[in-house]
Amino acid sequence: MHRPALSIVVPCYNEAACLDLLHKRVSAAAWAAVGDDHEIVFVNDGSRDDSWAVMQRLAAADPRLVAINLSRNHGHQLALTAGLDLCAGQQILIIDADLQDPPELLADMRAAMAAQGADVVYAVRRRREGETVFKKATAALFYRVLDRVTDTPIPLDTGDFRLMSRRALDALLSLPEQARFIRGMVAWIGFRQVPFPYDRAERHAGETNYPLGKMIRLAFDAVTGFSTAPLRFASHVGLWLTAVSLLLIVYIAIGWLSGTAVQGWTSTMLVTVVLGAVQMFVLGMIGEYLGRLYIESKRRPLYLVADVAGPVLGQATLGFRAEVTPDPLPSLSKDEPVGERGIRESALPRP
Repeated sequence: MHRPALSIVVPCYNEAACLDLLHKRVSAAAWAAVGDDHEIVFVNDGSRDDSWAVMQRLAAADPRLVAINLSRNHGHQLALTAGLDLCAGQQILIIDADLQDPPELLADMRAAMAAQGADVVYAVRRRREGETVFKKATAALFYRVLDRVTDTPIPLDTGDFRLMSRRALDALLSLPEQARFIRGMVAWIGFRQVPFPYDRAERHAGETNYPLGKMIRLAFDAVTGFSTAPLRFASHVGLWLTAVSLLLIVYIAIGWLSGTAVQGWTSTMLVTVVLGAVQMFVLGMIGEYLGRLYIESKRRPLYLVADVAGPVLGQATLGFRAEVTPDPLPSLSKDEPVGERGIRESALPRP
């Protein structure tokens, strides 16, 4: 199998307004970097707009564009996984479809990879144009909390925008977990990884596909996928509450021996509410981990491909790609003679 020098993987969800300009800029960056020895992989993650129709049109006009249509909305990280699994390049650029990450940085990222002998060049955001103060603040808090609780050091202020070598991608594709946090998984595989600072642009068109709810879900995937700190926190809280309970027993015993009525209702209700809240939190954390174990035990494919436009060079190792089987008997023409068994005579084997 021929491996192109470069693959550019772009997960897309409701990005019809961006796709034409995205393809133009990504294609120009690829041609400038490696000439015609490249492929561009668009992954349609169950979009509700005309994204798939636009991808088909672009793929028909550009033989180096592969458009992959997933069977439903799988989510950004699994759509990205599908593109990475089905691409074949020796170097792989991951970029989002909203054009906040400039594809024109590809040449500089490749130069940094070659100069430093790196397997991963990850883009670090210096500035974030067009984003609210709330989103900037919560993103900064998320990365710093994640850095404190995870067992794997994950670079601060980085997204999925990065350039990877083939051996780094192959190592990443050997990780089969369902709840995927790609930037954390890339950090986990190791190899030589170097930062590439850049200024993130404003979104070209449309609205963000990562509202607060999805960000919280991604945060849970990050923490539970790379840290057991919540479970350790539950154990520590349990030990502290045990110590407090022992002190409370001593206090009650002293009051009973001295004949003094134990101060009652307010303190009792306070203790009950605190213990109940902590227990529910701990059970929730345990349930989160058990739920992930349950999902992993099913061993379902990570993604399902419904349709493809363009030449797919990679093999589906983590997901399922439905193969289109040709009709063994083409449609019957009215003017063509038919044999006695109802089979078109031209379809019968010749003696």
